Amino acid sequence: MSLIALGCAGASAVPAQAPSLAMLDRLEKGSWQLRERGKDAVLQTICVGDARRMIQIQHPRATCSRYVIEDTPNSVTVHYTCPGAGHGRTTIRSETNRLVQIDTQGIAEGKPFSQAIEARRAGGC
Repeated sequence: MSLIALGCAGASAVPAQAPSLAMLDRLEKGSWQLRERGKDAVLQTICVGDARRMIQIQHPRATCSRYVIEDTPNSVTVHYTCPGAGHGRTTIRSETNRLVQIDTQGIAEGKPFSQAIEARRAGGC
């Protein structure tokens, strides 16, 4: 029995690595236009230096903790919690490095939100 315990003690735990969200790093930097899917009107235009900004469209300035649910080459899903501001769950699916589909839902300012957004790079900032 002591040999089994010694063998288990010798096995070292490998720390989990944080997901890289590499798909977001491949998106082009610049000005991006966000539109609700199926509508022509631009909801907002954002200057993207770091595409991780698209994760928190409804909580752009809030300091939030994030939990990565999915991190694949073409899609990321992140749940985030912003103390005092709400929370959300966002999936971003890449069609190209200039076009993504964003599905986001949660609570902002005490009210529920749910949006299906197409984000397309429009040019430089």
